[in-house]
Amino acid sequence: MDTPCSAAISTVDHGGSASISALHPDIIQTHILTRLDGPTLASAGCASAQLHSLISRDQILWSNICRSTWPSTSSPRVREVISEFPGGHRSFFSDSFPLITTSSVACGGGDSLDRTPELISAVDFHCRGELIFSKVVEAETASGWFRCSPFRVDLLHPKDVVQTRIPYPNGDDEGTCRNLAEDLTLSWIVIDPIGRRAMNLSSHRPVSVQRHWLSGEVHVRFASVLAAGERGSSSELVTCGVVVTCGVSQGGELLQVREACLIVEDMDGMQLKGKDSLVIFRRAWEGKRINSGRREVEGKKRYEDYLKRKRERKERKARTEGALDILSASLIGLSAVFSILWVTMCR
Repeated sequence: MDTPCSAAISTVDHGGSASISALHPDIIQTHILTRLDGPTLASAGCASAQLHSLISRDQILWSNICRSTWPSTSSPRVREVISEFPGGHRSFFSDSFPLITTSSVACGGGDSLDRTPELISAVDFHCRGELIFSKVVEAETASGWFRCSPFRVDLLHPKDVVQTRIPYPNGDDEGTCRNLAEDLTLSWIVIDPIGRRAMNLSSHRPVSVQRHWLSGEVHVRFASVLAAGERGSSSELVTCGVVVTCGVSQGGELLQVREACLIVEDMDGMQLKGKDSLVIFRRAWEGKRINSGRREVEGKKRYEDYLKRKRERKERKARTEGALDILSASLIGLSAVFSILWVTMCR
């Protein structure tokens, strides 16, 4: 069903004629474009040359869109970086809102790691549209420690907690966790300040919500799947996983966020090092984006496909190892038989 805003954009009736040009540009900018969200605004820019001109050059409009979508972009550091993007906030939105494709992207990037001495993470966590926390974290990538250690970005210090108004999921695990998965959304935008590119590594909605049977902690996982290595290798596909760990408050009624981290794992469950992760990020920044109407559905589907391929790989590996074990045992048995025969013949 068309909204009043979309109807106003598409047709203006003046004596039987319909044209957007019949409206004064100030009216379009002030009373129509400001009522649209980011995806609708981007679509409207493709409707006519006039709309494209009005929308693409209005940086204040796109700045407001980015702030309302991702409150973390109001950080002075992030605003400074976005201002250096070729199209400012409009370019940042077109980089960060769509899903990243899982297809292979341009190779290379390993010889230019020095061009990415820093990563900026802009993170926003919501429940039912209400902001739980918004945080910006900067991480250097030039040191040997970063490049040789498993990649990990932590949002919170070990003693920090974020209080929420989310009820602790008592009762049936499956039902309560399913409700949480429908209520929570997270955005984790990774920005290359030198290359002036950004991408969102979150699936928007959780791909899984699980409560630990012993500690009672709730682990909320968001993920994106990226192509990385050669076909058939453990790094053919990797997951950029965001794990939010929530505990129960002292009153025992509400959740509190105790940990939120970003890691990169291959199909064998091994955590990638900083250098390898940075190479994958550089390729993904240059890769294509998919403007899907329902990011959460597409993101979860990709993750489920990834898990299926991961299980199949594990099963193939187990069958191969089993066959090798049988072959090894057979060779040892044959060797023992020949040894006995040799000893018998030599007597």
